[in-house]
Amino acid sequence: MEIYQLRAFVTAAKLGNLTRTAEALHVTQPAITAQIKALEEELGVALFDRRPGRIQLTRAGEVLLPDAEQVLTAAGHLSGRARDLQGEVTGALLLGTVAEPDSLRLGSFLGALVEALPLLEIRTRGGLAEELRDQVAAGLMQGAFYIGPHIPREVAGLALQTLHFRVAGPPALREAILRAGWRELAALPWIGAPAQHHTQTLLREAFARQGLVPRQVVECDEAAAPLSLVRSGVGLALLREDAALPASERGEVVIWPHARVGARLAFIHPRAAEHDPPIVAALSVLRGIWGLG
Repeated sequence: MEIYQLRAFVTAAKLGNLTRTAEALHVTQPAITAQIKALEEELGVALFDRRPGRIQLTRAGEVLLPDAEQVLTAAGHLSGRARDLQGEVTGALLLGTVAEPDSLRLGSFLGALVEALPLLEIRTRGGLAEELRDQVAAGLMQGAFYIGPHIPREVAGLALQTLHFRVAGPPALREAILRAGWRELAALPWIGAPAQHHTQTLLREAFARQGLVPRQVVECDEAAAPLSLVRSGVGLALLREDAALPASERGEVVIWPHARVGARLAFIHPRAAEHDPPIVAALSVLRGIWGLG
């Protein structure tokens, strides 16, 4: 039994799709299939039911998944303790970033981390929240900033700040917006984001709780500045409260008064990396910067 086989099993169980698992682990899908098959043969049980487009854990897979996660965590703990014994922390630390650097206090974080671990090579990569979550869960990224309704269960995390988002629309739709309930709101034109963007997750879940799906007419990424599209009359969007309220005061947008969508800004990392010196140092620095004690 090999660690990479257990990692393939655990990652596939979390993502529920062999293609996404192969992408997350940077190997081919046949390689993932072979690793899982070899593990199943060694264990003598089927771990997954294969279905077109997705895979699902068997009962045996559900029972064995927590044990596999514990083995990976123990292996990460062992590696971290070994690095502690080596003295100075070296190597590379890959961190994911989401949203604007200033809102993450990224400069202060990286500056303090470089001072604490001067021999560590630190690299950052921007990405969408759910993409970063997949990378961290698979152990391919040591840590990442994440925005979502809550800290995902497949990773460990440190909550940094509660964020609030508001439904904002163009002034031309003022009367329709202010009179709207959830169903009428869903029928208005919406500006969405890529599926793995945090605002799209929040928007989808907010309407799903009402049994509704918003009518999306445009999908835009961060560079397209949803606020400018709302101001231009394209449609409604879910905007950060610290941007939506000043725009409302200037008469540029109309805020729907009946909802305030909460989210967590967090720093997430693999559970198996809990005792790695770079992660221990990163969490310590973040607690200081964000005043978390």
